[in-house]
Amino acid sequence: MQNANQPLTDETGMRAAIELAKLAALRGEVPVGAIVVKEGVIIGRGSNAPIEHHDPSAHAEIIAMREAAALLGNYRLVGCTLYVTLEPCAMCSGAIQHARIARLVYGAQDPKTGACGSVVDLMAEPKLNHHTEVVSGVLAQECGALLSDFFRARRLAKL
Repeated sequence: MQNANQPLTDETGMRAAIELAKLAALRGEVPVGAIVVKEGVIIGRGSNAPIEHHDPSAHAEIIAMREAAALLGNYRLVGCTLYVTLEPCAMCSGAIQHARIARLVYGAQDPKTGACGSVVDLMAEPKLNHHTEVVSGVLAQECGALLSDFFRARRLAKL
C-alpha cells in the first residue's frame, strides 16, 4: 500500500480508505472507509460497522479516530489528517473537531447528510473554537461509484 520512501499523498490516502470501504460493503455495511494519518504513517483505520456492532456511532471515521487515539494514548489527534470516502455527517464532523484533527480529506459529497458543506458546514462555523482544513473531491467519482453500486445492488435484490 504505502512505500516508506514515498510521502503519503491525498490520492494514496484515499485509496487506502477506498479499500476499507470495499471491506464494509462485503460485510453488508454502507461502503465508507477512513484512515487517520500522522507524519505520513497510518495510525487508525475504520470501515462502517453500525449494523455489525449494533452501534449507531460505528461510522468509519469514528472507528479510525478511536484506533488512532488508542495508539497515541490521547483523544486529541493534533497534527493528524483524516481521509474518508464520504463527506462526514454532523456526528462525525463534531468528533473530528473535538479530536482536533488538523486536516480532513474526503471523496464523495453527501447531499443528504453531509456536514462539511453539502447540507450544513460545521467545519466553517465561526463560533466553534477549532477549524479543520477541508479538502473535498479526492477520487470523488470512485468513492461515489462504490456507494451507487452498493445501493443499486440492494434495490435489485429487493425486486
